Amino acid sequence: MRKLFLFLTNCLIIFIAQGQLSPQTAQDSAWLRDNYTKKEIYIPMRDGVKLFTSIYLPKDATEKHPILMTRTPYSCAPYGENNYKASLWIGHLRYYTRENYIIVTQDVRGRWMSEGQFVDVRPFNPNKKGTENDEASDTYDAIDWMVKNLPNNNGNVGVFGISYPGFYSTMAALSGHPALKAVSPQAPVTDWFLGDDFHHNGAFALMDGFNFYTGGFGFPRPQPTTVGSPSKLQIPRNDNYATFLNIGALPNFMKLTGDSLSFWKDLYAHPNLDDWWKARNPRNFVDNMKPAILTVGGLFDAEDCYGAWRLYEAIEKKNPASTYNKIVMGPWYHGQWSSLDGTKLGNVRFGANTSHWYQNNIEIPFFNYFLKGKGDISKLPEATIFFSGANEWKQFPQWPAANKTDQPLYMQPNGGLAWEKPTVKNSFSTYVSDPATPVPYADGIHWGRTREYMTDDQRFAARRPDVLTFQTPVLTEDLTLGGTLVADLLTSITGTDADFVVKVIDVFPDDFAYPGAVAPAGRAGGGDYPMGGYQMLVRGEIMRGRFRNSFEKPEAFKPNKIERVKFELPDVAHTFKKGHRVMVQVQSSWFPLFDRNPQKFVNIYDAQDSDFQAATIHLFHDAVNSSNLILPVLK
Repeated sequence: MRKLFLFLTNCLIIFIAQGQLSPQTAQDSAWLRDNYTKKEIYIPMRDGVKLFTSIYLPKDATEKHPILMTRTPYSCAPYGENNYKASLWIGHLRYYTRENYIIVTQDVRGRWMSEGQFVDVRPFNPNKKGTENDEASDTYDAIDWMVKNLPNNNGNVGVFGISYPGFYSTMAALSGHPALKAVSPQAPVTDWFLGDDFHHNGAFALMDGFNFYTGGFGFPRPQPTTVGSPSKLQIPRNDNYATFLNIGALPNFMKLTGDSLSFWKDLYAHPNLDDWWKARNPRNFVDNMKPAILTVGGLFDAEDCYGAWRLYEAIEKKNPASTYNKIVMGPWYHGQWSSLDGTKLGNVRFGANTSHWYQNNIEIPFFNYFLKGKGDISKLPEATIFFSGANEWKQFPQWPAANKTDQPLYMQPNGGLAWEKPTVKNSFSTYVSDPATPVPYADGIHWGRTREYMTDDQRFAARRPDVLTFQTPVLTEDLTLGGTLVADLLTSITGTDADFVVKVIDVFPDDFAYPGAVAPAGRAGGGDYPMGGYQMLVRGEIMRGRFRNSFEKPEAFKPNKIERVKFELPDVAHTFKKGHRVMVQVQSSWFPLFDRNPQKFVNIYDAQDSDFQAATIHLFHDAVNSSNLILPVLK
C-alpha cells in the first residue's frame, strides 16, 4: 500500500520529465496557485481529538462547490500552506481541480499530524453512544464541520480512496451523514484474513506484511509529526527469496521486529478466523448504505483484488435494490486506474489506455452527477468489466452475469484437462513439497514483491518437479470466463497439513507476437519479451489446507487419506482466444509471497525450524476422485 504512494509520485516525476501531458490537459503549479488557496486545519471530533486536514479551496466565487475528500494513514503531504500537492495539476486529480472541487485530505486518527491513537482497520461500532468513536464517526464529524465552515461549498460531499484509504471510504459510507452523496471505495481493504493484503484463505502473506510494517508503517508515532518512521531493521535487500528463507520460521521474524509493532503481534495472536478478525471486516456491517457507491478494482491487483469484488457483492446482498451500487474492474495493478498509463502490465498488453478511459467515462461523471448535478449517468451499467485476452470492456446489468454457467474442467491422467470426467480407476499425480526449497512466486531475483507477477510468464514454474501442470488441447473457439473460480481438489498427503496453490494460465500460441513487437536478439538481450508460448497467469490463489472445512476451527489431515480441498479464487474476466490453451498448475508453496507451511499440524506462528518437513502430495484424477476447476463460462 505504501508502494502505491511512491509509485504515483514517481509517475508524476516521469511524466513531467518526458513532457507527456499536452498543453491542453496539463495544469501546472502556477495555475493551481492562481486558482486555489490551501488551508491546513485541525477539525475537532466528538471526543475532543483533532484531526489534521489539508484543504484546497477554489478561488472561483461564481458558484458553490462540492467537497471531495480522502482520509488516509499515508499522510497529507506536502505539509505547509505554501506547499501544493503535485497530483492536483499532474495526476488524475487535475480533472477535479478543473471542475473547481474543494479537495480535502485528512490524516486519520493517530497518524502523521492528527491527534489520537491509531488502530489498524479500526472496527466499526454500529451502536456508538456519546463520545464513542470509530472511523465512520470521525468521517461524520469531519463532514459536518466542513459543510458548516468551508466557504462557498454546495453542501454535497464525496469520499474516495485507494487501498487503505479505500477502507476509510467504506467507513465513510457507513457514517450516515446526509451531506455525503457519493463514495468510491477503490481496491478497498476489506478482509485481511480471507483475501486482502495479509492473508489469503488463512495463509499469511509474509513478504508484503513484513515489508509493510517494518518499512516504517508499523512503528509507533509518539506525537504528531510530518516525518515518517524509517525502518530500523538491518537485513539484506538483494534477494527476497534467499533472505526470507534464511530468516526461517515465523518466530524468527518476530525476534527481528521485537515488541514495537503492535499489529504485527496481533497477526501472530490470531491465527484463525475469530471474532477479532470478524470485527475488522466491513462486509459484516454494510447494511442500509445511503450514498451512491462505486467500487473500483483491478483484475491484477496483487493487494486488494478480493476486497473490490467481495465488498460490491456484500453491499448488493445487504441493501435494497434501490441502492445505487456499481462496480468497475479493469486490467490493472494496485491503483493503476488512477495512473497516467493503463495500456499494459508487465509483458501483457491491453490494447488501449484503460486508465484514461475509466477516469473520463466513469469516475469523473460519477462524482459530477452526484455532487454537482452535472451530466447523465443513467447509462452506467451495474458492472463495467474489462476482459483481458479479448481486450475489451463489457457491460452487465448484474454481476455475476446472468449468462454465466459453472462448468467443471477435469484434471486428467498424463497432464490433460478436459470437460469430461475421467473414467480410469485410481489415477493420481504426485509431487514432493519440501519447505527447504519452496516454489518461488516469480522468476528472477528481486527484493520487493513485484506487481507484474499477477500476469507473469509461468514457464519457470512448469519446469519444476514440485509443480503439477495440466492443460487442454489447443482451443478451437474462444472461451470466456467471468465470475468466481472454484478449485475442487481430491488429495492425500503424507503429513498432517499442507497448502495448495492453484493457478489458471493462458498459454499463448508458439508463434504469438504483439503487433509491432521487436523479435528478441538472442541471449545477450534486446528486443521484446518472447511471447510465443507465454504462460500468462490469469488467476492464482492459495488455500491453507487446515482450513478446508472451517476457517474458525482448523483440522489436521489424516496422513494418506483422500480428502477434499475446495476453495474459491477471486473472480476473473478473461477470454482464452482460439488457438490458445487453458493450463492449470498446482503446487504447495508460493514463496516468499506466502509463508511456508511446516506440513505438520502445529500453530505456524509458533512453529520452529525443526518442525518443517517434506511431504508427498497425491492429486487424484479418476472416476471416483475427480479433481477439477469449476469455471464461470460466459455463453
